Amino acid sequence: MTEMATDRKSGSAIQALQIGTEQTISVASSSAATSNAFADTSGVVRVVSTTDCHIAFAASPTATTSNTYLPANQVEYFKVPVPGTSKLAAIRANADGTLYVTEMA
Repeated sequence: MTEMATDRKSGSAIQALQIGTEQTISVASSSAATSNAFADTSGVVRVVSTTDCHIAFAASPTATTSNTYLPANQVEYFKVPVPGTSKLAAIRANADGTLYVTEMA
């Protein structure tokens, strides 16, 4: 759910999302997924990885190098395909690392 907050300097309305549950994925040569499905109330996730990787959403996801590419250290926001059911999986492009996943509501 998107809410509007107020910018303290200008008084203008700004879009804001509430931070929810955080999960991490160890990104390596085999696909790994979040432990838990995203909450029913989480329509968006914020992701950032310490390494270049590929990601996939599904109820039981398996990431491959053909899936969406996520470059290292770039924050991205994705719509959760099916809140309450979807998980996120990742696989490395070159080197091992960590993918940080934050549910936003």
